[in-house]
Amino acid sequence: MKRAARTAAIWFGCFALLFGTSLTSLSAEKIKIEKLDDLPRYTYKIDGNAVDWLDDDAAVMKLAAEIRKDLEKDLDTYEIDDRTTLQGYYGDLGIIAMLEGDYDTYLELLEKRKKLEDKLATRLMTGLFTQAFIKAKRSGSGDFTANFRAEMKKMVDALPYADCEADIKQRKGSSEILSRNLIAGLIESRIQPMLDQSGGEMSKDIATGLLNNAFMVRTYLPLKDEMAAIYAETIDAHKVEKPDIWAERDIALTPKDGKAPVVLAVWDSGVDTDIFTNQMWLNTKEIPNNKKDDDNNGYVDDVFGIAYTLHADKTPDLLYPIGDVAKERPRLQKQMKGLTDITSGIDSPEAQDLKKLLSTLAQDSVKPFIEGISKYGNYCHGTHVAGITTKGNPFARILAARLTYDHHLIPEEPTIAQAKKDAKAIEEAIEYFKTQGVRAVNMSWGGSLADVESALEANNAGGTPEERKVLARQIFEIVNKALYAAIKNAPDILFITSAGNANNDVVFEEFYPSAYDLPNIMSVGAVDQAGDETNFTSFGKVDVYSNGFEVLSYVPGGDEMKLSGTSMSSPNTTNLAGKLFAVKPDLTPAQIRDLIIRGSDVTSAGDREIRLMNPKKSMELLSAME
Repeated sequence: MKRAARTAAIWFGCFALLFGTSLTSLSAEKIKIEKLDDLPRYTYKIDGNAVDWLDDDAAVMKLAAEIRKDLEKDLDTYEIDDRTTLQGYYGDLGIIAMLEGDYDTYLELLEKRKKLEDKLATRLMTGLFTQAFIKAKRSGSGDFTANFRAEMKKMVDALPYADCEADIKQRKGSSEILSRNLIAGLIESRIQPMLDQSGGEMSKDIATGLLNNAFMVRTYLPLKDEMAAIYAETIDAHKVEKPDIWAERDIALTPKDGKAPVVLAVWDSGVDTDIFTNQMWLNTKEIPNNKKDDDNNGYVDDVFGIAYTLHADKTPDLLYPIGDVAKERPRLQKQMKGLTDITSGIDSPEAQDLKKLLSTLAQDSVKPFIEGISKYGNYCHGTHVAGITTKGNPFARILAARLTYDHHLIPEEPTIAQAKKDAKAIEEAIEYFKTQGVRAVNMSWGGSLADVESALEANNAGGTPEERKVLARQIFEIVNKALYAAIKNAPDILFITSAGNANNDVVFEEFYPSAYDLPNIMSVGAVDQAGDETNFTSFGKVDVYSNGFEVLSYVPGGDEMKLSGTSMSSPNTTNLAGKLFAVKPDLTPAQIRDLIIRGSDVTSAGDREIRLMNPKKSMELLSAME
């Protein structure tokens, strides 16, 4: 049901270097692909240990040839209009072309990939490393590293820094923490257990990921210090910060501005209720901490809300237990901040400490380290969201609704039985929201069909690839249909969800709930402080965009931290909805949607039109209604 919080994804995003494409032939008639699930499945096999495989040139090239054949067959057979999917095909073929030394093919189809990219910064920075690498290889004289550095610096210097600042900082951070041990540790922890169970067989996604790792080990790692230095020089040469458009758009209510408290559900990983002492929704029929269901509603001690475990069992614990919080919180919080700062290009003491730790991290320490920090990321996620939701609104009353994310590198095996429990928990939670008078629900989470299929493969479950495809669809639809129906049947509640951080079309790839088209749901994308679309935000069905870059809010214990993601942009929109409801309590979800959308400012992202949320304008529209 739940997509893990963005913490774990940061690690794999650090390795998502953008390369190029390969040539394919044209076909007279092709089969139209309507959604990602329509594409065929392929399996590949490697022998022995996957980490050892990285250094076996013959084995790498054998797998590359097998994958290229299937990728080119798909492009010949199917009409794929989804840009993200095509970019993935071209990127994988580009890695193969680079491994084969076929630089002309790579460069030709790099341009095809870039033409598909409408995010300006991403388009400008796609293939920079590989182009510099190729030019240095072809120079024929002098020191290769020096030639590479000169070519790379020339291209980076030519970038419009104001447009590419965030990407440059993130790539600098990725270069600084990337290491052979980190790559090998992730393979050993996430991929090798699956290969051990399957006899070495793996899906196309796993296989192409291994090829990317093989390419990085051969080309990027030897030059990563050069890359980090070039990006650092560029950052140092441009100390002008982007303007912040959000401060002048923001509104803060005073106790005189609103008419009534508004109940806002934070359906997330849990909330530290001690932080929001005066702003928690209160169930006056329940006696705190007596381990009884005083009001006979099916929940024990639901004073401030409800909670479910990873297996969709009810629990009174509104915060996910991570052990000895007093002992571990300071360390995990510093590491979390350090990781966020590294990927944002901030040279803080926490970032320096984390770089030092990662530089010496042993291969067998990668799994416990990443799972530990991911666990903390999930622990603090809901509290951070709640802080954004309530900011500047004394009328907001937070009803906490905890669901539980899986923080493990290998997720639990999805089953039909568990999907049914998840579906029931969804129905119960939304019914609870209806009963308690919730006006808006923030959902900074989601899931997809691909998530289920990937988790099945990670556990070597589901049978053959085609059998696994069928089972994944069954499991996915149990939850998907239950969530869709429950939201549809709560027309008096506005559900606000994050678009997602996968830089993809949520409709084509079947993400819930961000792909839903219902009158009482809004999907929110992320822009940065200047209103520029972030490189991670998903698209396809986005109603408005809000700030999702380095947003400051609380974490458990009362400290504050900046985090990024559509998980942060979504509660910014929920915050506005709460203020509008507080000023005019009889508004309907449709009216709130209308006020937020009509009050937004229209701008462009490539060839797409997007809307930037403008709280001040939305409130002005509300005033004009009265």
